[in-house]
Amino acid sequence: TRPQPREPAPQPARSALKVDIVLLAAGRSSRMGGPNKLLALFDGEPLVRRTASRALGSKAAATIVVTGHQRERVRSALGGLEVELADNPDFADGLASSLKAGIAKVAPDAAGAMIVLGDMPGVSSKDLDSLIDAFRGSGGHAVVRASHQGKRGNPVLLPRSLFSAVAHLEGDTGARHLVEAEGLDVIDVEIGQGASIDVDTREALEGAGGVLQD
Repeated sequence: TRPQPREPAPQPARSALKVDIVLLAAGRSSRMGGPNKLLALFDGEPLVRRTASRALGSKAAATIVVTGHQRERVRSALGGLEVELADNPDFADGLASSLKAGIAKVAPDAAGAMIVLGDMPGVSSKDLDSLIDAFRGSGGHAVVRASHQGKRGNPVLLPRSLFSAVAHLEGDTGARHLVEAEGLDVIDVEIGQGASIDVDTREALEGAGGVLQD
């Protein structure tokens, strides 16, 4: 008898496509003039913990937090949360080094990774789910970006097909450069002001309701 042809490996249903979150929390907050913005308190909670909690409350399978600058203080602020930690000793080299450290920890069966900045207090679990739903709707092939009034923002969800390109990034080049360079389909998802509110300066942080800690 002839050998039967092999059945192709089953593909996960679109609704089951796995996404991990890479939360970038390694930077120096250089424009703050000293204090670490990720440790600023919002409603009594450190910003990095607030962001990580919202990631954990989303449909993502895992949340990987990349630490570097003041790593022990940042990790302490995350105490008790079920996050995975990725250390980036090269954080001073720029954003690309943190992206690499985070992507290296993404599960091998994840179809994509959502890059979440640690300093975006307006992004909710529901916002993150909106991006994951759009990614799953694309079959896991498109880049998905958060936007506000047609202006692209963050987070950005990268399909696995871009992971190898992350390894070649240098300096302060981030996910946005990859999106433009690789020519993949891009889906913009309107999530409101949360996509564009970051807290790079003392004034912006205090205006968003944050209280800096020494």
